[in-house]
Amino acid sequence: MPSRDVTIDTIQRELTAFARRARTRAAQLHPQLSLVTYSMLDHMVESGGCRATDLAAHFMLDKSTVSRQTAALERLGLIVRDADPGDHRGQILRPSEQGLRLLQEAYEQRQASYEDRLTDWADDDLERLAGYLRRYNAAD
Repeated sequence: MPSRDVTIDTIQRELTAFARRARTRAAQLHPQLSLVTYSMLDHMVESGGCRATDLAAHFMLDKSTVSRQTAALERLGLIVRDADPGDHRGQILRPSEQGLRLLQEAYEQRQASYEDRLTDWADDDLERLAGYLRRYNAAD
């Protein structure tokens, strides 16, 4: 049985490989977008639109980083800005129709990739992995 330190090192190495693969796939889908920008678009959909400060807080990023990322998304026509009905000084960011199409394409590619990688896994194994990932991410 490997020691706890060896096991944690293995987990770290495997999660790093997972993250690198995700970044590479994001770049293949649209070379001008990073995994972070896809995540921001996803969050905008999940939240029904949000302010840049909400993105910064959610992803624990600098406001300047979010500003650069959202400016890039806007230049590419992937987001729109609307006045915040609760504070007319602020803006709500939402994916444009083009942004929604890009997200759908990314979702379909991810889904196909997961289906391919996990095709031989038993349902119980998939449920355990999902539970472990939820537990791991809930620690934040």
